[in-house]
Amino acid sequence: MTTTTLHELLDTHIAAGSMPGAVALVARGERVEVVSAGTAGLAGSAPMRRDSLFRIASITKPIVAAAAMTLVEDGLIAPADPVAAWLPELASPLVVRTPTSPVDDVVSAVRPITLLDLLTFRAGYGFPSDFSLPAVAPLFEKLKQGPPQPQTGLAPDAWMAELSRIPLLHQPGDGWLYNTCSDILGVLVARVADRPLPAYLAERIFEPLGMKDTGFWVEPAALDRFTSSYRAGAGRDGGGGEGGGGGEPELVDAPDGQWSSPPAFPSGAGGLVSTVDDWYAFGRMLLTEGLNDTGDRVLAGESVRQMITDHLTPEQRAASGLFTEGQGWGFGGAVDVEITAPWNVLGRYGWVGGTGTTAHVIPATGTVAVLLTQMEMGGPAAPEVMRDFWTYAAGF
Repeated sequence: MTTTTLHELLDTHIAAGSMPGAVALVARGERVEVVSAGTAGLAGSAPMRRDSLFRIASITKPIVAAAAMTLVEDGLIAPADPVAAWLPELASPLVVRTPTSPVDDVVSAVRPITLLDLLTFRAGYGFPSDFSLPAVAPLFEKLKQGPPQPQTGLAPDAWMAELSRIPLLHQPGDGWLYNTCSDILGVLVARVADRPLPAYLAERIFEPLGMKDTGFWVEPAALDRFTSSYRAGAGRDGGGGEGGGGGEPELVDAPDGQWSSPPAFPSGAGGLVSTVDDWYAFGRMLLTEGLNDTGDRVLAGESVRQMITDHLTPEQRAASGLFTEGQGWGFGGAVDVEITAPWNVLGRYGWVGGTGTTAHVIPATGTVAVLLTQMEMGGPAAPEVMRDFWTYAAGF
């Protein structure tokens, strides 16, 4: 796809039917380009606005990882610490004998699960590339892992009780698995901080960064800015294609739906609602190694460096390929470690959200790139609009 402007990029995909609208931001130093295109819902709804609110799904993960690092800096927990002191449900984890073993064919974990295991997604809980493995099913059935549904989940303590009955897919530290570690991390942050996760994130991340629209639910006064969420209708391609043809997009959640009141389970893996400018503020903090716009320190420089550094072995990167396309993983986000596509930049850090969102920082160029749509991804593969956006941002 050849475009000359960000607006043309979005308009092309909207015209192709892959999404009703989007808000995109690419910034490099003092140069900032922001585009709002299309509508907040289907045809006839309000135009998209720069301050439109979106369910940001898994680009929540880097934010929760940053919150965990504030606890490390406060001396309340260290990366090498076993988490069982705060999560006693994980004091004696069991592991399936082999990845293909039934859930009742288990052995004891050879070492405790640590904070570093959770931050790097190597605790043994989560999604592998093969979703048919027996130990994966309970994550969906018991923990409701998958697209966030804030009002249908268990409360954190009950969620942890269910988790304690599910075996690990591998020994702690041995391999990378997607998603679940961020939800465990959210519970851990709340317990170490001794306050609810929404309150702690507001105090240590959102308020210092001026992220005034970010939270786990949308207040009534802001519902007019909240976009509807959709998935591809019958006959549409919800994965890497354009989604042309077939039925009209299917409504997943309306503004007065799942995110219009406080959640049962504040998901550290994907529960936040935000705007393009709020995530931009978070990205700027990462690029300045922990400072906000007034020069106050939100994170230590070393904490940021650990977040945006790949921690995986080559074997672990290769095994994570369904999700990361073989790139590395820091704390809560992927890290580009090789150039395999036009959008790759060594050291680029960030992630994608299953609700149709993506956000990255590129330390080498001082770039922040955020794209928010309201069309669910059809699977782990990023849709074409994201790939075009990443390529645009890499050359910005």
